[in-house]
Amino acid sequence: MVDYHAANNLNQQYPSGGPPSYMEQENDWDRDLLLDPAWEKQQRKTFTAWCNSHLRKAGTQIDNIEEDFRDGLKLMLLLEVISGERLPKPERGKMRVHKINNVNKALDFIGNKGVKLVSIGAEEIVDGNVKMTLGMIWTIILRFAIQDISVEETSAKEGLLLWCQRKTAPYKNVNVQNFHISWKDGLAFNALIHRHRPELIDYDKLRKDDPVTNLNNAFEVAEKYLDIPKMLDAEDIVGTLRPDEKAIMTYVSCFYHAFSGAQKVSKLPLSPFTRDPQGPYARAPGGQGLITGKVGTDRALKTIPWLENRAPEKTMAEMQQKLEDFRDYRRVHKPPKVQEKCQLEINFNTLQTKLRLSNRPAFMPSEGRMVSDINGAWHKLEGAEKGYEEWLLNEIRRLERLDHLAEKFRQKAAIHESWTDGKEAMLTQKDYETASLSEVKALLRKHEAFESDLAAHQDRVEQIAAIAQELNELDYYDSPSVNARCQKICDQWDILGSLTQSRRESLERTEKQLESIDELYLEFAKRAAPFNNWMEGAMEDLQDMFIVHNIEEIQGLITAHEQFKSTLPEANKEREAIQAIQAEVQKIAQYNGIKLAGNNPYTSITPQSIDSKWEKVQKLVPQRDQALQEELTRQQSNDHLRRQFANQANIIGPWIQNKMEEIGRISIEMNGTLEDQLTHLRQYEQSIIEYKPNIEKLEGDHQLIQEALIFDNKYTPYTMEHLRVGWEQLLTTIARTINEIENQILTRDAKGISQEQLHEYRTSFNHFDKKRTGMMDTDDFRALLISTGNSLGDAEFTRIMGIVDPNNSGAVTFQAFIDFMSRETTDTDTADQVIASFKILAGDKNYITAEELRRELPPDQAEYCIARMAPYAGPDAIPGALDYMSFSTALYGESDL
Repeated sequence: MVDYHAANNLNQQYPSGGPPSYMEQENDWDRDLLLDPAWEKQQRKTFTAWCNSHLRKAGTQIDNIEEDFRDGLKLMLLLEVISGERLPKPERGKMRVHKINNVNKALDFIGNKGVKLVSIGAEEIVDGNVKMTLGMIWTIILRFAIQDISVEETSAKEGLLLWCQRKTAPYKNVNVQNFHISWKDGLAFNALIHRHRPELIDYDKLRKDDPVTNLNNAFEVAEKYLDIPKMLDAEDIVGTLRPDEKAIMTYVSCFYHAFSGAQKVSKLPLSPFTRDPQGPYARAPGGQGLITGKVGTDRALKTIPWLENRAPEKTMAEMQQKLEDFRDYRRVHKPPKVQEKCQLEINFNTLQTKLRLSNRPAFMPSEGRMVSDINGAWHKLEGAEKGYEEWLLNEIRRLERLDHLAEKFRQKAAIHESWTDGKEAMLTQKDYETASLSEVKALLRKHEAFESDLAAHQDRVEQIAAIAQELNELDYYDSPSVNARCQKICDQWDILGSLTQSRRESLERTEKQLESIDELYLEFAKRAAPFNNWMEGAMEDLQDMFIVHNIEEIQGLITAHEQFKSTLPEANKEREAIQAIQAEVQKIAQYNGIKLAGNNPYTSITPQSIDSKWEKVQKLVPQRDQALQEELTRQQSNDHLRRQFANQANIIGPWIQNKMEEIGRISIEMNGTLEDQLTHLRQYEQSIIEYKPNIEKLEGDHQLIQEALIFDNKYTPYTMEHLRVGWEQLLTTIARTINEIENQILTRDAKGISQEQLHEYRTSFNHFDKKRTGMMDTDDFRALLISTGNSLGDAEFTRIMGIVDPNNSGAVTFQAFIDFMSRETTDTDTADQVIASFKILAGDKNYITAEELRRELPPDQAEYCIARMAPYAGPDAIPGALDYMSFSTALYGESDL
């Protein structure tokens, strides 16, 4: 018998009859590449700590970054905390689809913030893909922690780097140029802290050759005093040749937000730290600001009792309100006090310095107003903060645990009660007394399924009892109602067990009386189901729309269709065998006088439906034949158009390239006079113009391809756009080259340059045009000038470059070179002209003074002349007189005068 399953699987794998399209997604985000193990380790630590620094505000944290975000719940919570916005309500189910939906909600939220997530899908996050999870967290960090950083018109990464450079500029051994090597010795981290909180670090004691100590010092101080969690281990950074840039940037962004946040002063509500806008803080300039010392100390000490109040609340909402008050205190009330404390110390130090420089005695604040008193009170305050926060989080976890247990009890109890509803009535009914064998067997299978379900619910009942016991042990306030509900569930469970056993015994007794006919029903169902599925799949495939792009694809579909038609005879034999089973059932029923109760209980498939679908398959086969043949004809026509275009394109493409190379050789080589080259080029131009009909014909072939919706052509590497660009470049190149030769002729005739000189210029230019581009860069041009005997300084070379390259393009053309050479050789002043000029400046005297030169000439030219003139020694000489004849002698020599 033919394997219909195999035939059906073939059609399901390729619904259109052929393999998948060759066009696959090409922009996946490095999904197959692996991170450097050291970088991955650093990113895990840093990103985990960064996430926890925000998640702890919601009373939770993560331990494993690729595992704890898989269900999407903590990922959505993280986004709510860092954005301050509410996300859609998450799905609480534990199935994969629920997790994917939650992660998709988070990814949609990120996308709505203008972030493009490349190749990061919810499935990778749910599957615990480390690389994709780290990439997603890095995207979140960039958007919410780095993107909005702005320093001196630079933003994001560049702004953060500029901020670090500005803050660490005064520190020795610190040169921040990047977010990897520049931070390896730990000095940059310490410099950032010292710049904002100098009392926390003794920077001068740090050594560049002890990076582990430096890094540990910075990380510990940041964690203890700046509320920046430790995100990396010093050994990880030092032991890596190049630390991970993303990890370092994430860590540094925390310092930026910590210090920039401390400098912002908000309007504060009433609290233990609220400032009086009319009080001494607002009025005290300079040294008078020290009077705030006592106030700051008192207010810090007054805040401590509030932080040491450990009275627990009964509900989660009340404890969360306490946590929110504490967060407001840390986020809104405390930062201005940090700045005030820092400013107070600065004022104190400045005052002491000014008093010492004025030889006045040092200022000694009264008791309780010393900087050390403030620091002592501040340390007590920070200790109380840490203890209060830990207590809040522990209490919230405890209440969260209670609420979670209570909600879990209610959910499980509700599910169980819903499941048991109507079960007693079902178990006590007598429906099997008037049922046929098939119905009895179905009832028995249904009862077996119920027994399995009943056994599975045993765990839920035990869980309900265990949760109730735990709630009692934790002194849950609503324990009486929990206990009553739990007892009712347990009593009902015992009753269901007894009724289940009684119903099974009754069904088994009835089953034995009606067993013979049922076997035939079962055989029919077993064979009808796969055959029916095969026919449905065949009908779907025969009616399936197909899209192909070439002859090979349509031929693949035709081959698959022919293979399908070859299976039809065996399929018909199977259909006849299945119908024979149903005929045998009717024969046995009539012979034994059995009244069949309805249709086959094991399947909804009827003999009539099988025949109906078989007839439809028979009609669809020739229709599919016709559609495939029509598509084959269309693809053959398209292939002819491809070949027609390719034959011309494969000729025109090399022709354009060859002409470009020939024009380049003509413009560089020196065969004949400029007029000969110009004539040669114009002949080339005419031959190119005469070639245009070939381009226009190719355009017509391309138009036919576009109208036929053909998007690929394996017979040629050239596209019409490629050839158009090449043709336009060819026309532009020949026109530009002709214009350059014409300009050279004009220059030659205007400057009186001989053909030999022009040949010499071209030879020198070609020699130093190393890249054979027809232009020289600045280094090649300098070498050319030196080879002609010029001794160039930087200033002189800069002057020449301003002449030959006025647009600062960095390249010197041959035309600019010959213009310069002709100007340099024809525009030199004679010695007589120089002497006549000086005589005019001197008012016909035989000498000239330095003051006259400085008055009449630009400063640099005046000093140049004065340095080359000897003192005038004639009879009419005056003090400071200069002999301008000596300048001409130094410039041109005695033979020229």
